[in-house]
Amino acid sequence: MSDTSSPDPTWLRRASFAEGISALLLFFVAMPLKYGFGMPEGGRVIGMAHGLLFVAFGMLLLSYATAARWSLLRMAIAVVVVSLPFGAFWFERQLGRNP
Repeated sequence: MSDTSSPDPTWLRRASFAEGISALLLFFVAMPLKYGFGMPEGGRVIGMAHGLLFVAFGMLLLSYATAARWSLLRMAIAVVVVSLPFGAFWFERQLGRNP
């Protein structure tokens, strides 16, 4: 008996949402603090968290996309979309509707 069900996108959706939040914090909190007020500490912390979340997203995307048999083009589009401001939220929503 083979398992033909599609993989569960829950962790990928969570990673996408967390990546989106970290990007917004980076753009609207850390960067203004760094460049507007000369306080680079926030950028270091939020930037590191954002980078780690993006790497985690990439690893989860690769795992999910392989299990779901996504094409390389679909994976590349996912990476590009998540890299855009607010794109992570769109991707998370689309993944919930059409895994």
